[in-house]
Amino acid sequence: MSQPFPLSPAVAEDSGGNVSRETPAAGVAVAAPDLRIGSTTTTPYEDYVQASVLTHLQHPLSDDPGEMVFLVTTQVMELWFTAIVHEWCTAAEALRSDDLTVAMDALRRSTYELEALNAAWKPLARLTPEQFNAYRSALGEGSGFQSAMYRRLEFLLGEKSAAMLVPHRGAPREYAELEQALQEPSLWDEVLRLLARRGYAVPEAILRRDLALRYESDPDVEAVWAEIYAGPQESELVRLGEALTDVGELVWRWRNDHLVATRRAMGSKMGTGGSAGVAWLEKRARKNVFPELWTARSHV
Repeated sequence: MSQPFPLSPAVAEDSGGNVSRETPAAGVAVAAPDLRIGSTTTTPYEDYVQASVLTHLQHPLSDDPGEMVFLVTTQVMELWFTAIVHEWCTAAEALRSDDLTVAMDALRRSTYELEALNAAWKPLARLTPEQFNAYRSALGEGSGFQSAMYRRLEFLLGEKSAAMLVPHRGAPREYAELEQALQEPSLWDEVLRLLARRGYAVPEAILRRDLALRYESDPDVEAVWAEIYAGPQESELVRLGEALTDVGELVWRWRNDHLVATRRAMGSKMGTGGSAGVAWLEKRARKNVFPELWTARSHV
């Protein structure tokens, strides 16, 4: 498959618009890209990637040059949220069909995407309060707390709350998608249903719980994971548990990186959008994703 930005010998265009290629070293045949592709219309690359859309979505509202970096970084995060939600939905659907191969592949891909998402904090992680204040007012009442795609990500982790739909009432598509996600099984719900089908003693109350409510850790589920981890280490369920633990660890790192970046940029001031800022993020950072996977290890 050809690469978007291939290495190539020098390409020149004469006054008549004819493309010529520099002669490669003896015995080496190197084909330069055909520059005529897309010369009269948009390029196939543009048609597929929609780069011109992505690169013209930034509309800074202040005169500070740092705001562009903030906008681009935030938009990149939204794209990674979208990719990760796609992977977890794929994994959940595969778990419903008892297809652990597809589920594990999707979970593994999501860990690479989570690593890239977490790295996106780097451009913002060293902001001083004065640098952030230079364009903070441009956010107005805006806050990452209001991200619909991030909310879908949290719902897939079992962090459900109907109240979280309220900020999206004015956006029919986002509201409908979140309302549906609220009522659907989370990724963790599908894992527990799989374990129940495999004969493990997942409580019936957990399997029949109200899916629109936040998942709460259960000692019987913890005992199930302790049993699995005490068994053969090459089993597919142990490997599933480890893949989910990788996801949980990276989500925890995301929350902590967010906390540290915010603490450096604004201290303990009130957050954008009326949130409690650092205090709210500290509370979120203390929560483990897939909690029984962590506590079960004390009993193995």
